[in-house]
Amino acid sequence: MNRQILLCLTLSALLACNIAHAEKADQDKPIILEAEKVSVNDVQQTYDLQGQILLIKGSIVVTGEDGHIQVDPEGYEFVDVKGSSDTTASFRQRREGPADEYMQGRGTQVTYNAKTEVLTITGDASLKRSLNMQMLDQLQGWKIEYDDIKERYRVTPPADAKPEDLPLARAILSPRRKATLEK
Repeated sequence: MNRQILLCLTLSALLACNIAHAEKADQDKPIILEAEKVSVNDVQQTYDLQGQILLIKGSIVVTGEDGHIQVDPEGYEFVDVKGSSDTTASFRQRREGPADEYMQGRGTQVTYNAKTEVLTITGDASLKRSLNMQMLDQLQGWKIEYDDIKERYRVTPPADAKPEDLPLARAILSPRRKATLEK
């Protein structure tokens, strides 16, 4: 009986907890790079990539046509990938937690700072948060910033946007209560 109560309390605590950050195991994974051209500078810890880029680091997958990676002295990566006139740059990462929850986005340019866990997508940007293949949140705009630590989205228009062009941002956000119960 005590075991059943403990199990129920544990499950209740898991359901009540809606904290799902980026997959922490990603930090310790190696970077796998594929591109038509890769230039590596071990002294400065920089990588330049050109043509059909595929970057994989744990659950993180980044694609694009032109990219640059800078690794800081602490080992954190700053990734900057651009698309081409024919393709967009994209980012996908599994979020920490018991379910299949992902953040995925695309745009003209994707930047990700592994130290601050801030993802920025620029140029006809879109970002989705999904759980078990079901879309929970969806954002569209010129520039989308997602801070994974603070779990905050920000969509901003281009600097030269005119008031008659607004709204330039769109968001569909699922109620957190429902999303928590479905986990």
